[in-house]
Amino acid sequence: MKKTTRKSRKRPGISAQDLYRLRIPTGLALSPDERRVAYTVERMDEKERKYFTNIFMLNLVDGESRQFTHGDWVDGQPVWSHDGEQLAFVSTRDKKTGIYVMPPAGGAERQLLEIEGSISNLQWTPDDRQLVFGLQYRDSHFVEDEKKKKEEPVFRHITRLFFRLDGAGYLPTRPAQVFALNLEDVKLRQITKGKRENTMPHVSPDGQWVAYVSNRAKDQDLDGLRMDLFVVPFVGGKERRIPTPAGPCYSPAFSPDSKKIVYLGHDNPNDNWGTTNFHVWAVGMGGRPAAKDLMPRFDRMAFDQSITDTSDFHDAGALSWSADGKRIVFASSDTGANNLFSVPARGGSPTRLFKGKCHIKAYSVNGKTRTAAMVWADLSNPGDIITAPTSYGGETKMKKYTELNPFLRTEVKLGRTREVWFKSFDGTKVQGWLVTPPEFKATRKYPGILQIHGGPKAQYGFSFFHEMQYLAAKGYAVFYTNPRGGAGRGETWAAAINEGWGDLDYKDCMAAADWMESQKFINTSKMGVTGGSYGGYMTNWMIGHTNRFKAAVTQRSVVDLASFVGSSDIGFDLYREFDGWPWTNRENYDKCSPITYFNKVKTPVLIIHSEKDLRCHIEQAEQMFVKLKVLGKKVEMVRFPEEPHGLSRHGRPDRRIARLEWILKWFDRYLKK
Repeated sequence: MKKTTRKSRKRPGISAQDLYRLRIPTGLALSPDERRVAYTVERMDEKERKYFTNIFMLNLVDGESRQFTHGDWVDGQPVWSHDGEQLAFVSTRDKKTGIYVMPPAGGAERQLLEIEGSISNLQWTPDDRQLVFGLQYRDSHFVEDEKKKKEEPVFRHITRLFFRLDGAGYLPTRPAQVFALNLEDVKLRQITKGKRENTMPHVSPDGQWVAYVSNRAKDQDLDGLRMDLFVVPFVGGKERRIPTPAGPCYSPAFSPDSKKIVYLGHDNPNDNWGTTNFHVWAVGMGGRPAAKDLMPRFDRMAFDQSITDTSDFHDAGALSWSADGKRIVFASSDTGANNLFSVPARGGSPTRLFKGKCHIKAYSVNGKTRTAAMVWADLSNPGDIITAPTSYGGETKMKKYTELNPFLRTEVKLGRTREVWFKSFDGTKVQGWLVTPPEFKATRKYPGILQIHGGPKAQYGFSFFHEMQYLAAKGYAVFYTNPRGGAGRGETWAAAINEGWGDLDYKDCMAAADWMESQKFINTSKMGVTGGSYGGYMTNWMIGHTNRFKAAVTQRSVVDLASFVGSSDIGFDLYREFDGWPWTNRENYDKCSPITYFNKVKTPVLIIHSEKDLRCHIEQAEQMFVKLKVLGKKVEMVRFPEEPHGLSRHGRPDRRIARLEWILKWFDRYLKK
């Protein structure tokens, strides 16, 4: 019998089931002495059909890593005490959320708090005697009887536009507030009060103040971008508003001397759905010096806008000061990459601290700011822990400490992913990535799939994407691009489709199809298109305007913009994007709605939607299915019970796999016959 050697063994392409093998780093915290990193790793359990997260401890001196917390829990938000002797973290167990502390060397954990609710922005006070955090109690929405707490209520009385949130369901009636927890007597003390939410707390280094943000507009839902910055004495007392321009205000952080506060924001409270750049702003504790944009010429957002299916999409960032108070560190998405930057506290041009064709998913620096610890991903790696000196701007001095997914390198063969730039109809250059099958041969003809991202104010980037690799492993050439209207290319690029979805974005997507068809290895008669959310909208739009694609899969999509206004959890905010409401600007809503053009559809289309999707309600899918079915079109629908909008990123694992298999089944039916 012939002996099989490593060299002769053929590695398979990645499978849908390989999702269970992935280990995804989700966050990290660098110790005060810059010698250790606590980081969180998420895994999927096939038997339980759930996600679990544990904390690991990395020694930067010897490079050794060990598991710090154990069990089928969700542990997160690790934060070091200032003396480095304790690590606090949040853990969700038995459907309750708790705060725990452990010595970094390991040992018995100490539970400090357990509540039904959510905890955010966990941090230590400067003396390491208390913890401060945001707390949102999970109430039962008007079911007061403790015995019936888990039952549906008799009724729900709704008074606000924003009364539900995708992935969370009906929102609690009690607003989120800032709390402090004393470690000695384990007493919980509420710091902020009122009928409005007070969130994103940050304790001043002198321990005297807590900064936070709150929307105090008359109509906080229609004026959702009118956030204000407040401070309150840590021991309790009257809050004080810090004057800032009208507009959003997030992630406040005190300077080392406690005299200034920086925050993420801009001065356009009427912004079109994420067009205006969020920058780093600074303001004095007493309003002097006045609030100032520290980087007015930086034409990028100061947070991560990259989309991948190996992490949730977050549109809020974090800010960190250097110990001398001279610079502020932040992350930013730029032309497909997500890198680390710093900006002078006095204002000026940001410096790229760590650059490269990569996706920095999370970072941590401490007061010394000599080293940055990062969760680093690229096109072939969903994430590992690296460090790099903050004084250097390149990848060559980075040090990689983990290999969380070695099977991607040794047991499967990934398709080759390469960056592509092509020209649209008007000569505008558009960025994209092409994934070819693992056993690619230039002499063969492959069916092609065009992928369109959601958002629209988001970007595809230099980050591992399981879905793209999966489809490539099944014999498809997959092309995913960043058309106009998305992120990573500045305000003009993002604003290109305001009040006019389906114009320049559609033309850029068709230019992407042109580029695909120009490649000799593409079977031009076997092209498919798919996308989710806004990408689903664009998929719907394309099949109503061209018969070029032989199959389409539209996912969690928008069909009718007018009904979207009332059915989506954030639909009431669409007036910013379309210059009015359906009853004041109906012509534009109809013109930009895919359902208007469904009588022209000839492409076989599979509709995939989640039944608890509150972002793009399933009524959108049902409208599409009914109209196409009545018109005699080739259409089928697959519905996923219990799942929210983010099924592809964080849905129940077996349903994520079923979704992938349905996409493949549909394309195989029409593109491989």
